[in-house]
Amino acid sequence: MSTDARTRFDRAEALAMLARYGDRAPEQVDEHLGSLELTWLIAEAEQTYGVQVDLDDEHLDAIRTVDDAVAALGAQLAAARGGAEATAVRGGAGAAAAQDGAGVAAP
Repeated sequence: MSTDARTRFDRAEALAMLARYGDRAPEQVDEHLGSLELTWLIAEAEQTYGVQVDLDDEHLDAIRTVDDAVAALGAQLAAARGGAEATAVRGGAGAAAAQDGAGVAAP
């Protein structure tokens, strides 16, 4: 697991985080996520990267697999690392993350 916020959130890191839920090996993590696993993954990502993930119900409902979670969380974490760009997204500028209703709030 990386604690460097500049490191890209990827599938390997998501699997490592999910493996800690249930004390298992990353290769034992099922591709399909349950609601508790998703909640765990979001909390782990928030703690690791020092941001608060803010996904609306529509986006949360769309996360069914590890890859879905990597895409959704990776986009939010990238926006948070974007500094001024993240501020524009949170402020409702025309950025894609603002348009699709997802955002990242600082802790």
